[in-house]
Amino acid sequence: MDSPNERSQGPVRGASAQRAATVVLTALAPASWGTTYVVTTELLPAGHPLFAGLMRALPAGLVGLALTRVLPRGDWWWKAAVLGVLNIGAFFPLLFLAAERLPGGVAATLGAAQPLLVAGLAVPVLRDRPTTWRLTWGVLGAVGVGLVVLGPQARLDAVGVLAGLAGTAAMACGVALTKRWGRPAGVGPLALAGWQLTVGGLMLLPLTLVIEGTPEEIGAGAVGGYLWLGSMGGLIAYTLWFRGIGRLPVGASAPLVLLSPLVATVIGIARGESLTVPQTLGFVLALAAMLASQLDPPHRPHHENPPARLPGPAPRLAPEKARLHRMRRGAAR
Repeated sequence: MDSPNERSQGPVRGASAQRAATVVLTALAPASWGTTYVVTTELLPAGHPLFAGLMRALPAGLVGLALTRVLPRGDWWWKAAVLGVLNIGAFFPLLFLAAERLPGGVAATLGAAQPLLVAGLAVPVLRDRPTTWRLTWGVLGAVGVGLVVLGPQARLDAVGVLAGLAGTAAMACGVALTKRWGRPAGVGPLALAGWQLTVGGLMLLPLTLVIEGTPEEIGAGAVGGYLWLGSMGGLIAYTLWFRGIGRLPVGASAPLVLLSPLVATVIGIARGESLTVPQTLGFVLALAAMLASQLDPPHRPHHENPPARLPGPAPRLAPEKARLHRMRRGAAR
């Protein structure tokens, strides 16, 4: 027969396992986003960031709507529009523009600043002051990514840097507002992802036709790239991402975006690149920061003595509290 202590530990272990599973599933989203840089530079037609964002967003969003058959209601029409613009409509083209004009590592480093931006937005948007523990690891994570991908060969382009920073800021705002608004009752993360991808795609459609147009040639490799970015990097990733944002503290979900540059680095190694000693240390530091941000900050030791009461008469109880105090003393006798 289980002891009371063992029975009490059962729900705790179950909750820990459930949270670990949520973290792993949520992490698949930024891990898939880490493939965006190599897909953009190796498979997609150059000079068409708006078209790339459109192909990644609109088809995936329409598939999400067809699967769920759920439309926004009430104030969720404008909320879905705001989130769709921030998370998709603005973020996608800025991301592809940064990926085209900057080395993948430099663009990824700019994205590593997102946890810090989310921590700053959590104060006014969520009324949630970030802990020193997670803020410290957020800084160390960004430093680690910088050590991995920045070096003397890093090519900095002003337009690319501005695009990367603007895209990071847009998604940080989207993460904070997604956490604050949550989801309507009875609406799952797939529907929420479908709404936002559709809104972002509809926003990009006229801009693409007026400013960029379509590429002159779209080969088989580009078709495969668009399919990958729209499915695993689009509808599936954002469904897992919004599910995780709803279940995890914002200080735990935001640092998972560090996986994106780390996956991009691993892909570079697989293609023949090598890491120097500082880059290896940065990789380990960024990975440690991401894992540490999932842990609760250490608490003060329980054996600390409570502060001694200052000398003087005992504080007087309020009349109602004094009456309850007398009743409890009488019952104890």
